[in-house]
Amino acid sequence: MALLEILEFPDPRLRTVAKPIDKVDAILLKLIDDMLETMYAAPGIGLAATQINVHKRLLVMDVTEEKNTPMSFINPEIEIIDAELGEFSEGCLSVPGFFEIVNRPRSIRVKSLDRNGKEKIQELEGLGAICLQHEVDHLNGKLFVDYISPLKRGLIRKKLQKAQRQRT
Repeated sequence: MALLEILEFPDPRLRTVAKPIDKVDAILLKLIDDMLETMYAAPGIGLAATQINVHKRLLVMDVTEEKNTPMSFINPEIEIIDAELGEFSEGCLSVPGFFEIVNRPRSIRVKSLDRNGKEKIQELEGLGAICLQHEVDHLNGKLFVDYISPLKRGLIRKKLQKAQRQRT
């Protein structure tokens, strides 16, 4: 397994819309394992393929305290079960060090393929639902900073660009 580089906002590659995955094969399974290793090491609770500059509809997550329930979602499609919005403080591995309140539906149903290429349908609520919506946003070229004011987004952009310049 390998740790992968995570793209950081405002990298324009984060705005690329991911393409559906045609087949589950050994290459994709290795990518899932590498993404999980990267997510756990970061540390994070979710990672979309877009964040590692792979523009395929794939995401991984683990919202358990123990970090022992890795999940992968291939070609996820979300259906909102309960339109009631919850306020959640969201962070992102591509926007390191920043957390902002985002309103999202609390309960969703997701249809996707599992590691074996079999269709699965799951209902998620709370943190799992929020995390999955956040990661699917990445697959659609959207980031959580798109939900906040342009002024705050601009300040975050400037701070991250300054930090990136200092690292190079």
